[in-house]
Amino acid sequence: MSQRIVPTVKRKQIIELSESGRRMDGRTLTDYRDITIQTGLVEKAEGSALVSIGGTKVVAGIKFEVGDPFPDIPNEGVMQVGAEFVPFASPEFEPGKPDEVAVELARVVDRGLRESKVLDTSKLCLIPGKKVWIVHVDVYILDHCGNLIDTAALAALSAMLSASMPEACIEGDAIRLTGKRMPMPITDIPINVTLAKIGNKLFVDPSFEEEEVLDCRFSVAFKENGMLCAIQKGESGYITPEEVLRAVEIAKDKSQEIRKKVVESLKLKSDKVGES
Repeated sequence: MSQRIVPTVKRKQIIELSESGRRMDGRTLTDYRDITIQTGLVEKAEGSALVSIGGTKVVAGIKFEVGDPFPDIPNEGVMQVGAEFVPFASPEFEPGKPDEVAVELARVVDRGLRESKVLDTSKLCLIPGKKVWIVHVDVYILDHCGNLIDTAALAALSAMLSASMPEACIEGDAIRLTGKRMPMPITDIPINVTLAKIGNKLFVDPSFEEEEVLDCRFSVAFKENGMLCAIQKGESGYITPEEVLRAVEIAKDKSQEIRKKVVESLKLKSDKVGES
């Protein structure tokens, strides 16, 4: 059977099964696979997390460095998100510079974090107009079994929530690190939810097999107060306005479920976020 025929047969099976509200792995259309979150695994990082959604595994690490602010926001710190696909994570990944898929992944993760205002960047300013903290959020794909976006976004968020930053003392134009640590100025817990459209059905947390035959991908990020803060459509297929509204409604409900898991896993007090 040719490579071209296999996805066609698989797509037909997936669509037929979805008519009864089921999927090939036994889930309903709105079920996530099992989610696990572990933090503090990377000793040299200032915050780290390993997140698994089903068989998909992503590790994220946080590092701080002193740097120059952007000219248009001279009194605010900077957050930068990067993604790297480890070659052994999938036969599709190749060594070398990040390709367009890795760049897109980093941008989608970055957008959800940035548009939610997850960090109070004004508290990352060291010397106004001159020096600020730059927060590097580095994401590494270890195993690709579908839905990299949600797994990477959750790993980046969990790493940030578990991170601490260096305490600095400003003496004129000099910056002296005290050796002490302080909490990152986290203000929210944004959650990204991705759905795949296959035929006329929406599949939450698509597996690798479902992603192979999807028409399009739709990712939505929500703030803790339920406000939508980012949307990203991927792939060339279309999605109707009615499907967009349904996807957003489903994603909002699922984001609340996942946020509870994050709070429980990291032993956070949700109402304390933003008090640092």
